[in-house]
This record gives sequence, structure tokens and C-alpha cells, in this order.
Amino acid sequence: MSVPEWYLAVNGQSQGPYAIEDLQTYLQQGQIAPDILVYGPGFSQWTPLNNVPALAGLLGPGPGAPPPPPPQMGPSADQIDFSIEGNEMQYVEIELDPGESALAEAGAMFYMSSAIGMETIFGDARSGPQATGLMDKLLGAGKRLLTGESLFMTLFTNNAPQGKQRVTFAAPYAGKIIPIHLAEVGGELLCQKDAFLCAARGVALEIAFQKRLGVGLFGGEGFIMQRLLGDGQVFVHAGGTIVEYDLAPGETIRLDTGCLVAYLPGVDFDVEMMGGIKTALFGGEGLFLARLTGPGKVWLQSLPLSRLANRIYSAAPQGGGKQRDEGSVLPGALSDLFGGK
Repeated sequence: MSVPEWYLAVNGQSQGPYAIEDLQTYLQQGQIAPDILVYGPGFSQWTPLNNVPALAGLLGPGPGAPPPPPPQMGPSADQIDFSIEGNEMQYVEIELDPGESALAEAGAMFYMSSAIGMETIFGDARSGPQATGLMDKLLGAGKRLLTGESLFMTLFTNNAPQGKQRVTFAAPYAGKIIPIHLAEVGGELLCQKDAFLCAARGVALEIAFQKRLGVGLFGGEGFIMQRLLGDGQVFVHAGGTIVEYDLAPGETIRLDTGCLVAYLPGVDFDVEMMGGIKTALFGGEGLFLARLTGPGKVWLQSLPLSRLANRIYSAAPQGGGKQRDEGSVLPGALSDLFGGK
């Protein structure tokens, strides 16, 4: 045993001397703390035990070297360049390097360069470690039917040996195209069923079920929404003017149930009834409002397609509307009579 020459400060009193073996026993039994003050050879003042090199070994081996970081994996989705053109009726122009591809709903293509090849596919054409087999593709196609989409999608690929090629996709009705890079928002986005326009190859299109009965029945989006997964660029479309709102934790906004375009998974989506029976029945805003609570981003549209369609139908003769000659001085019935309407 080594020479007893170490002292401990216990409740303001000096105790000892102790040998190093004694201190080790006390540490193992929990009788002294690792930061207890000690005094011994080579020290001119009391020092915490864990700061004394000669005693540091009594605390056991220190933490080992951290494991090497995992290998840096490149993005699984193609990295595309793009620009959005137009105002009310927009389209997105995507530049593809040789071998790169973009994925779109059937019928969304506007125009493309001569070296762009088209391929009709099942599913969402995930590549690399996310690639799926035949059964997964069939299952994915079945899920797309639940969202009201076609069984097939179209893959546009730059087949030129060198140089960029362009392909464009047009919005289906008046509104805005929203570019969202999934890697910048956590890799997942929930959106209304018909919002998806196109994306870089490697983005996964799944479905999301609303777990709350009230949201599914009265939330305006039904029980099934689209879930976009991956680390690539996606483009969604919505009507009217688009508002991107970043909700703080606990912050809540209420909106018309049809005005929600997309939101991040951290946002709580629920519905609530309009305040007061009179307001609910005669206020013209419906019986329910959507309630979104942060944290997370949400994207809102000022003119849902359903609202636009209802206005057009109500103004059409089939919907009970009357056609009017705006410059006519005749009342509506006489104008219809002489105009043969």
C-alpha cells in the first residue's frame, strides 16, 4: 500500500492522511464525491479530487472516443434547377442535367426540350436506397386511387449526353405554384389531395389519414391527404393568393376549411364549430372552421377551387343563374326574351 499522505476536507474539517487505495475504496462505496476537496503532495491548496492528475484514475476510465460520424450520404432526390413564370396562370420551368428526372401528375406537362424522354410509371419512381419492388409499386398505385389521382405518373428524363434540357409544368387553374424543398422543412409535407403538381425524382408520394373524426368529416380535406417525403424539390399548386404562415409554439389561427393548402407534421390540425347558431346558419361561412396550432409552417390559399367552381356553377343557367347583357337597358326577362336566351 502506498504511503498515507492525502487529506480530505469534510464539513470544513481536515481528515487524513489517507493512501490512494483508501480513497479508491471510499469512491467505490460512495462515501466521498468525485469533486471532494483534497490536499496532498505537490499542491499548495485544497483542490477537487477530479482535478488532481494522480487521483483522476480513481474515477475509472473516462468516456471513450466518440464513434466516427456516419458516412455523409448525398441527397437521394435529383437536385434540379427551376424558375416559376407567369402571374395568375403560372408554370414552372425545370432544368435537368443529363440523367436527371422530374416527376409529375399525368396531364401537367406544358412543353419540353427535344431530348426529354417521357415514361409512364407506377408509383413515384424513388431511386437508390428508397427504391421499391413490384408489390410496393402496386400498393403505392392503390394508395393514389384513394387520393383521387390516376394510377400512373409520368417521369421526364434528360436523355441528352451533355447539356441541360428543360421541361415545364402548368398550373391547372388560376393561382400560384409554391416551391418547397423538403430537406429544408424536415423531409415531410402534408397537403390537400389535388395540390401536388410535380417534383424531383426521388420524392415519395404517400397518403396521410386524418385520425380525428371531426377533421375528416368537416375539415374540408376529407380523411385522406397527400404526404410528400424525401429531400428534394416539390411544387404544389393552390388557388388565388398564397400565404405562408410560420406558427409559433401554441399560436393558433382559424380559417375557412377549404383554404388550407399544406402544413408541416408538427402543426395540430383540428376543426371547431362557428360561434352561435345564427352565425353558423346565416353567416355564409359554413358550420365549421379549421383550427391550426403551432409550431410549424402552414400554407393557405385565398381562392379554393371548390369555391371558384361553386361561383361559376351558380352563375351558369344550369345552376339557376341568369345570363345578362351588361350593356342592355332591358330588364333581365325582356333581355332573355329578345335575345333568345
